[in-house]
Amino acid sequence: MKRTLQDYSSGIKPVWCPGCGDYGVLRGLQQAMVDLDIVPEETITISGIGCSGRFSHYMNSYNLHGTHGRAVPTAIGAKAARPELTVLCVGGDGDGLGIGGGHIPHAARKNVDMTYILIDNRIYGLTKGQSSPTTPIDLQTKTAPYGVYEEPMNAIPIFLTYGISFIARTSPIQMGAMTEILKQAISHKGFSLVYIMAPCVTFPVVTFKGLKDMLTELPEDYDPTDRMRALEMAYAEDTMYTGIFYKVNKPTLEDNLQAMIRKACASRKGEKFTVKQMLESYT
Repeated sequence: MKRTLQDYSSGIKPVWCPGCGDYGVLRGLQQAMVDLDIVPEETITISGIGCSGRFSHYMNSYNLHGTHGRAVPTAIGAKAARPELTVLCVGGDGDGLGIGGGHIPHAARKNVDMTYILIDNRIYGLTKGQSSPTTPIDLQTKTAPYGVYEEPMNAIPIFLTYGISFIARTSPIQMGAMTEILKQAISHKGFSLVYIMAPCVTFPVVTFKGLKDMLTELPEDYDPTDRMRALEMAYAEDTMYTGIFYKVNKPTLEDNLQAMIRKACASRKGEKFTVKQMLESYT
């Protein structure tokens, strides 16, 4: 029997503000899971803090609502321990680019086979409107009453320099395209990062209308294997491009771990090697 959206819903009613962009992201993710026919009980969803942290409550999968900024390393551990699982990780611009930003390059280095959905509304919405790493300069917030004076982060060029093997930007106002990108990200063997612009309606730093005027899909002849071209498009000042910026195939964490295990076993030439011997080898 074909699975439906209901098969990927936990049954817990979302408590996001009416009109929040996260509703669209959740629906798009669940639709992607339906289209890919992914087994819910073979999936784990790990989320951080903030409004996006509630994703793990609403997905019908194994779930963990982690601590601030630690969703990515937790997801890496889950994939290393259970490589057969589909691992989803969800965070926001504060959780993912602020306190947790330092974990992303290491997930990229390892090329962990997981999908990280990073939702950006350019504000700390859950904690009542403080500045985030992507809040525009001069905007007045609870933590910058005279205006933000720090330059906002441009995330896509950062991800490109990290060498992440799948990088895309999208928005729930592009529902069909967003769902397709999520499907490709989940299917990609390696670390996938889907950067989603989704407005906060309570603290509307970016609005649905503003996004509609701002976003442009990458050209049809765009080559996602050309990283220098991807950087050029990411730095465009007249528009914000959406689509798959970069995609490359390379060994994953699991591939490298299995290769290391084979190498270690070969060095023993068939001899048994106990845990006690392994521990004593470090003394």
